[in-house]
Amino acid sequence: MSRAALSCRRVCVRYEQGAAPVLEGLTFEVAEGERLAVVGLNGAGKTSLLLALVGLAPHDGEIEICGRRLTRGSAAELRRSVGFLFNVPEDQLLFPTAVEDAAFGLVRDGVDISSARARARASLDSLGIGHLAERPLHHLSHGQKQRVALAGALVTSPPLLLLDEPTSGLDPRGRRDLASLLADREAAQIIASHDLDFVDGLCSRVLLLEGGTMAADGADTSAIRRRWLAGSS
Repeated sequence: MSRAALSCRRVCVRYEQGAAPVLEGLTFEVAEGERLAVVGLNGAGKTSLLLALVGLAPHDGEIEICGRRLTRGSAAELRRSVGFLFNVPEDQLLFPTAVEDAAFGLVRDGVDISSARARARASLDSLGIGHLAERPLHHLSHGQKQRVALAGALVTSPPLLLLDEPTSGLDPRGRRDLASLLADREAAQIIASHDLDFVDGLCSRVLLLEGGTMAADGADTSAIRRRWLAGSS
């Protein structure tokens, strides 16, 4: 039996002392290589969950990444085991050009610049944007920036990927290409998404958040679609 790439026990997130929690009582595990979708309406807590999993949002309860407890002291080191894609790519793009940004994680980990840039170019190529390697980031479209950010998340081959709305800004072909790319990755993946068709084609398990709590944990989105349809009628 594979060990858990991620384990959450009674996780609660609140941004201010005394404020109502935005997430409460979440307990679940993600096995090595498993692809889990986290879905929910706006405000359900999807992004807050991903931020908590890398120590960027305050939490109570226990979070373990690859068997190690996430604490204030361990967060920086554990983030090196995680590839993170923000919903807004500008929140994580730091460098002038696409290849410099995609190479950052490797350089941070001690890879020499020449090798890091070569691997970053390969990561950009895998997402169909190798031709943009030397392009200034402020010249890129939203969808292109999203792919640069994803290339940076993938380039270190982390054992865990956290992706917040990865299909945002992608056309249908881009979504198909991304699904194929992620399906070939051995990393465990947690994908927060509104794109239920994308989720069904990629993920083996779907967790539904409603009002900051876990409302369902199942194999696909069929029950969720019925639930949302009933709620809109």
